[in-house]
Amino acid sequence: MFTYIDPEIRGRLLERGKLVTINYDGKIIDSSSDLSIESHAISILGPIPLPILNMSCETTVDWYACVRHTELNKVEELANELRDSEGKNSFAILASSMAVNSVLVMGDNSKWQNPLIRVHSSCLTGDVFGSGRCECGPQLDMSLANIKDDESGGMVVYMSGHEGRGIGLWAKAATYLLQDDGEDTYQANRSLGLEEDSRDFVDAAILIKYFNGSQPFRLMTNNPKKINDLKYFGLDKITPVKHLIGITDKNRNYLSAKQNWGHNLDDNDLKKE
Repeated sequence: MFTYIDPEIRGRLLERGKLVTINYDGKIIDSSSDLSIESHAISILGPIPLPILNMSCETTVDWYACVRHTELNKVEELANELRDSEGKNSFAILASSMAVNSVLVMGDNSKWQNPLIRVHSSCLTGDVFGSGRCECGPQLDMSLANIKDDESGGMVVYMSGHEGRGIGLWAKAATYLLQDDGEDTYQANRSLGLEEDSRDFVDAAILIKYFNGSQPFRLMTNNPKKINDLKYFGLDKITPVKHLIGITDKNRNYLSAKQNWGHNLDDNDLKKE
């Protein structure tokens, strides 16, 4: 099943090719078949034309909403129970607990040659509020601008479940208070008994396989862990592209901690402009 959308609408989406399900290898599979053996199956809605207006670029992308099928199936079961009990006002609770990743595509991916790709971890404070405690917002804006200007095209994979390197927004807020007391971003995670970086990039890898196949691509990142994780999931034709922007006095210590943890940043990168 799709989700708590009426089955008739689901059928229309399937007929129009606006809803597909892919497996671990990024290949389309029959969504009506038994997907219990496809533990990494992802359902994708799109493309949806989406005008983008930010500080760095103005363009239109094709937006795809993507969710793990196992998670979608659980929500479907709960939604049916709510529908039967006329508890539709609780649907918002279900929707808010479901991690929906996004892919923003520029250009015709069937013609891509070594596209430019950004796998971006969600950051409410940086991406939405414009926080200067990190460089996430400027990185997201810059990635869209760079892809728009690149003749090869490309995409942004926006990972919604990655807040605070995978610890969630509530815990991230707590780490900010610990950072204000002198701990760096990784120490703060450890103080809460959490991993320094608990992000899972398997869904990002599957989506890249779907949109780009096994072809080479350039990845905008300073984080070698992200590259190694994507390679582990079968993407071995990656050319790293340094992605540096948004460095200020307010986040220099944060970036210095990233440098010490192994990010591709040097002392010149962190100097005052």
